[in-house]
Amino acid sequence: MTHAVPAAQTPAQPAPDSSKALYGGKGTRRITVRDIAAAKERGEKWPMLTAYDAMTASVFDEAGIPVLLVGDSMGNCHLGYESTVPVTLDEMTMLSAAVVRGTKRAMVIGDLPFGSYQEGPTQALRSATRLVKEAGVGAVKLEGGERSAQQIELLVQAGIPVMAHIGLTPQSVNAFGGYPVQGRGEEAAQQLLRDAKAVQNAGAFAVVLELVPAELAAEVTRILHIPTVGIGAGVECDAQVLVWTDFAGMTGGRVPRFVKQYAALRETLGGAAKAFAEDVVGGAYPAPEHSFH
Repeated sequence: MTHAVPAAQTPAQPAPDSSKALYGGKGTRRITVRDIAAAKERGEKWPMLTAYDAMTASVFDEAGIPVLLVGDSMGNCHLGYESTVPVTLDEMTMLSAAVVRGTKRAMVIGDLPFGSYQEGPTQALRSATRLVKEAGVGAVKLEGGERSAQQIELLVQAGIPVMAHIGLTPQSVNAFGGYPVQGRGEEAAQQLLRDAKAVQNAGAFAVVLELVPAELAAEVTRILHIPTVGIGAGVECDAQVLVWTDFAGMTGGRVPRFVKQYAALRETLGGAAKAFAEDVVGGAYPAPEHSFH
């Protein structure tokens, strides 16, 4: 009589600790670059939004958004400029400080605006130091791959975490002649891959991929050990970022193809303004309950 030998059992893998999740986790302390790295190891996707003032930042912080970018996109959607190029370090410092004051948990990243780091590593360190000391940001972001590697390396050596930004780099709008998709064609794709590896090797803790073909962004995400943050770069990136005025429907007119609008705040605010105006003109506001005697 023979006895069946039980098949070898594969040890059960422990379930991921959801309490440590960047979005939906139970932590209340500030998110750090170590948390971002751990999310990459877990295969966790996470959201990032821009913010430019304390009140909006507090809303996103309370909603659990783990990373807020004080982007130089403020030039287009907050300060009334035609592009990001005119944004100054003074403006960035002031608005970054407001976002930091409006948050408790989110990591706040401040953009280094055009002209604040292109001269070289020393200028980049001086500018980034100001954002860290005066505004209290947890990290800075700068554009460029291989051409910005020395700046990234010096900032990281000085203890300032850096998020890189490659693909479509809006500060180069005049050189690009607009906002075209980047990385199409073999030569352009190879350059983007070199840029991605360069910023990782320089010490960046994450890299934004903007307006990059989804397949190329997926390849970059696979080969890097640092997280990729997509904006118009497909679903395979580790994280996704949108400009808040775009995603919330505050932007007037046409929005980029990659934007999904989750609200219609421009219509809502416009309607509220008209209702207020009509109440004032018609004498319905202020009513007795809004008055003092």
